Amino acid sequence: MAVQDIMPTWVGATAKQIARAVRRGDASATQVVADHLDHVARADRELSAFRMVRGGEAIVEAEKVDEQDDLANLPLAGVPVAIKENTPVAGVPTWNGSAAARTPVAEEDHEVVRRLRGAGAVIVGVTRMPELGLFAFTDDATAVTRNPWRTDRTPGGSSGGAAAAVASGMVPIAQGNDGLGSIRIPAACCGLVGLKPGRGVVPCQLGVDDWFGLAEQGILATTVADAAVGFAVLAGRRPDKLVPPERLRVAVSLRSPVSGVRPDQPNRDAVAAGARLLAAAGHDTVSVDPVYPNALGLRGIATWLACAARAVREDGLDPQTLQPRTRRHAALGAWAERRGLVREQDRAGWRERSIGFFADHSVDLLLTPALATAPPPADGWAGRSWSANLLACIRYAPYAGPWNIAGLPSLVVPVGLRPDGMPVGVQLVGPPGSELLLLGVAGQFELTAPWRRHAPEWPRVATPAG
Repeated sequence: MAVQDIMPTWVGATAKQIARAVRRGDASATQVVADHLDHVARADRELSAFRMVRGGEAIVEAEKVDEQDDLANLPLAGVPVAIKENTPVAGVPTWNGSAAARTPVAEEDHEVVRRLRGAGAVIVGVTRMPELGLFAFTDDATAVTRNPWRTDRTPGGSSGGAAAAVASGMVPIAQGNDGLGSIRIPAACCGLVGLKPGRGVVPCQLGVDDWFGLAEQGILATTVADAAVGFAVLAGRRPDKLVPPERLRVAVSLRSPVSGVRPDQPNRDAVAAGARLLAAAGHDTVSVDPVYPNALGLRGIATWLACAARAVREDGLDPQTLQPRTRRHAALGAWAERRGLVREQDRAGWRERSIGFFADHSVDLLLTPALATAPPPADGWAGRSWSANLLACIRYAPYAGPWNIAGLPSLVVPVGLRPDGMPVGVQLVGPPGSELLLLGVAGQFELTAPWRRHAPEWPRVATPAG
């Protein structure tokens, strides 16, 4: 599709640019949202990022933003935002990744949606995810969500639709949630900033017991500044300007949490690039590996399985209506629960050990690969076997899960490109309460080595008005 000769559009502008223009009266929220809806109508035919687009409703909501007398205190005034389809939006079914898992039309917004609206954001639609959010691919019988960088590749999962929407410019920022990497994996696949806050910082209210406490609500964005303002809104805080952190000591590790899985050369190179960026910003790095207990991976997988079992049981789902991979996942999860393999004391022990890692080694943050390999093909994983899905997820994305079990904040930030032209990122992990520190370091990366904000040739519109 060629770039179209049309009037200047707000598609491609950052969330901060849009909000500033709407607050000043240089743009209307209605025009901003209309521009983005036009782009969604064209782009989503190719990418299938959205489960549902709220066209007319979004325009009405944008008009209400424009009618407000005081926009000065709206950090996201007029900003189009996408919501992941497992997060209730008033007036929309909560799909949870498939028609079989869909719940009725929500009567009220989830708290994070309410906060986004309260900040002036306009919800343009809900983005696709795999069934029950269980896998690191995004597709079902109705569509395969595709990576804007290469449409034959997955955007990751489970917040794959959110990442595809942001990387293609359909929205400047998107909400996602992360139970075992579901924000950070798509961010790495699509060249975005993806933040998973620490436990208890943002209201989660997701599924049964927030996936045993593993899941958190977070944000995907093309810039650190947008990620920071999105995080502040979700956390119910006043957005503050990020302050470059003073000299830090950062542990650097390539060790995989999964025995036998190793990062490929581009991901090893990405960590080396991240270490150089830290040094350029005045920080010290030291090679220190977290000690991942052998039982951690097995207990983590057992908990992952049990999340599906609980969702099926507590939500009253008929297993026979679910995808075969989901049905198998849930059945094994029920077995794991019966065998006593899912225990809070194991998760609490790993959290304590993870927090102790920073004190024991006198380090402020940990730098690791974001992924172990390139994003796998967008291959219709929903129709493949459970074992194929499990092995593929573990082989390409082993680095995120431990920090959900520990409940620690972590962030993925782009650092360059793979030889095949796909983006590559690194993961930064910190102790409790270090979200702003993580964002501050990511901001130093961005200042020193800016990345392409959108996938090549996206968004396919004229130069942004911003």
